[in-house]
Amino acid sequence: FVRLHQPAAFYGVGSRQLGSNRIEAAGFNKGYYEMSSGPEISSYFDALMRERFLPSGRVRYFPMCDYGGDGRFVSLMTGGTQQVEVRRRVVDATYFDTSVPSTHVRSFEVADGVRVATPNELPHKALDHKSFVIVGGGKTGMDVGVWLLQMGVEPSAIRWIVPRDSWLIDRDTTQPGAAFAGRMAAAQAKMLEAAADADTIPDLFERLEQAGQLLRIDRSVRPSMYRGATISKGEADALGTIGDVVRMGHVRRIERDRVVLAEGSVASAPRSLYVDCTARALRVRPPTPIFERDRITVQMVRAGLICLSAALIAHIEATGEEDVVKNSLCTPVTVTEADTDWLQATLADLHAGRRWAAEPALRHWISEHRLSGAGLRGDAGQALGSGDALVTQRLNDARPRAEANLTRLVAGMARSA
Repeated sequence: FVRLHQPAAFYGVGSRQLGSNRIEAAGFNKGYYEMSSGPEISSYFDALMRERFLPSGRVRYFPMCDYGGDGRFVSLMTGGTQQVEVRRRVVDATYFDTSVPSTHVRSFEVADGVRVATPNELPHKALDHKSFVIVGGGKTGMDVGVWLLQMGVEPSAIRWIVPRDSWLIDRDTTQPGAAFAGRMAAAQAKMLEAAADADTIPDLFERLEQAGQLLRIDRSVRPSMYRGATISKGEADALGTIGDVVRMGHVRRIERDRVVLAEGSVASAPRSLYVDCTARALRVRPPTPIFERDRITVQMVRAGLICLSAALIAHIEATGEEDVVKNSLCTPVTVTEADTDWLQATLADLHAGRRWAAEPALRHWISEHRLSGAGLRGDAGQALGSGDALVTQRLNDARPRAEANLTRLVAGMARSA
């Protein structure tokens, strides 16, 4: 039941549309572009492989294999080994060390008799339970909470263990296409003006919230986490109806009569189903050069837009420039974790935008690319602020001021660390 948290237009490969660019007519995503489900995404990449990559004669596909390094991979079915001669570079897409709920290893102990499910098991196991405990405060935990509420579970029947509250991106500010171009330009201007005018970091987040850029589920709690999750106001309001929220850090152990957490313990719910939402989609790691000798290490070069980042890295690789030039155009954006990481990610985006703007051909490529957020297919040229002289002027005025002020705030963080 978990879907993409941003419009499908931001995902997949540039040359093949994901979804139908449909505006949702019902539900919490009403009025916004569709967000694909897991089966839709699997079908998309299956068709991409069968209909485009394999028929091209340029791709050979070896599923059910484990890469062992040095151009060697092993079949998980037969144990057979194959060696590949790498003529140019290995594209290493393992940097993020992705963890998914259905296969990750739990970081907490579970006593015998305690009922635990992963989110993908929930629709089957939920039928046998009347109350639920969501373990994990990230986007997956939010998705589980929204699904339970949509299925008619009363908020009073849900307990939510939230180690840290998050700042969330308002989905209203992340819609692509010509129909939303004016709204997105205004939202971008508000964000940059908030970043330009803030005196302190707390003042910055207050301004971002007032500008409609960031949301929080519980307005009485100051979030300390930011991982770029996107949510609608309707979803946030629904999750706010869950009153039994436990904020005592991460779960250490679930016993039959109590839940032991990093900062205390609470009585357990013996007949409840615990839903493990603690897998980390992206691991926080130090950035590394993307282009390096015989390797390309895929990372984000635009905050929150992994597919565009991969496409841009491929495009830059094809230019044939020296690696020093390629790396200057593809500076990694670190995966965000703490609330203050919003500053570094936004600053990195501003630096990248200024660098890309100095390359006319690259600026044109990005402005027309399906995955860039500048517009859907057929909306080429609908960049942020186009067609609105006042908003464009606000953007041009606020961008350098925001960059300067964020640099000042980040420097102050470093001095106080």
